[in-house]
Amino acid sequence: MIIVTTETVHGKEIKELKGFVRGSTIQSKHVGKDILAGLKTLVGGEIKEYTEMMEQARQIAIGRMVEDAKQKGANAIVTVRLETSAVMQNASEIIAYGTAVYVE
Repeated sequence: MIIVTTETVHGKEIKELKGFVRGSTIQSKHVGKDILAGLKTLVGGEIKEYTEMMEQARQIAIGRMVEDAKQKGANAIVTVRLETSAVMQNASEIIAYGTAVYVE
């Protein structure tokens, strides 16, 4: 599956528009990671536990978007975007979305 943030795929021609596709997941904080993150805020720097959690969430959301595109018969997704939002205290949603197409 070709995944791009642009409106076209370089070197390919879009033959068919398959439609909007998306994938999402909601991740909640882990109590143990919260304690480590709290300690990290005292000394500064990257909170790797959250970085890893959000990377995993992005991969899940992208994977679900790809599955949605495959079900529609697409072999590429253009104009891909990722967004995040807080859905409740201590939980965030990651959504990946784009336009599924068939390219040659």
